[in-house]
Amino acid sequence: MLDQSLPQKLDIIVKNELEIGERVDWSGMPVPAFFTPQSISSVLFGIPWTAFALFWTASAGIGTISIKGGLSLFSLFPLFGVPFILIGIGMLSAPLFAYSKARKTAYVITDRRAISFEGGRSTVIRSYSPEMLHGIYRTEKPDGSGDVIIKKDAWRDSDGDKHSEEFGFLSVRNVKEVEQKLRDLAKKAVRPRRVHHREIENDTGRIYPELMN
Repeated sequence: MLDQSLPQKLDIIVKNELEIGERVDWSGMPVPAFFTPQSISSVLFGIPWTAFALFWTASAGIGTISIKGGLSLFSLFPLFGVPFILIGIGMLSAPLFAYSKARKTAYVITDRRAISFEGGRSTVIRSYSPEMLHGIYRTEKPDGSGDVIIKKDAWRDSDGDKHSEEFGFLSVRNVKEVEQKLRDLAKKAVRPRRVHHREIENDTGRIYPELMN
């Protein structure tokens, strides 16, 4: 059954995704946290970015004030630093966004598939069939929480730098139990039937393979 602690809006989204007759075996939400690997890296990059943007804007403002001649287009030059300051504030706010996203995210395991509902301004729904769960692995913390990785994408940007992103059930409690439930679901994968061959000889003397299921 569905986790009763799901926020009402998220609960409605999950129920609308389920198919007729689809049974929920497990559901849960990620452990909410302000500091995740992604938010920490964003903050570390945002600190010098924001500091430089503030310094540049202040220096430009002082420079335009010291120039005599009244208002001109040059007086608006410091305003070019405002967008960079806002970007920096956004990066420094990453921990708040990480916490908010966790409160809008849910993971569900049914008798047919695994589903992740990743919240934000909009909800991204990813569905994983049993056939997609054979390569899963987990990372576990001392408190028993952790990640079950279902899929990992890797790519290079325009500069040739490597990047990767992991998908699955992230930062869940009792991660070992969740992994086992996903492995049990993987056992329901439809396996292709083996096709056996035997050769038969027709009246022309030619050998032809005959398919046997």
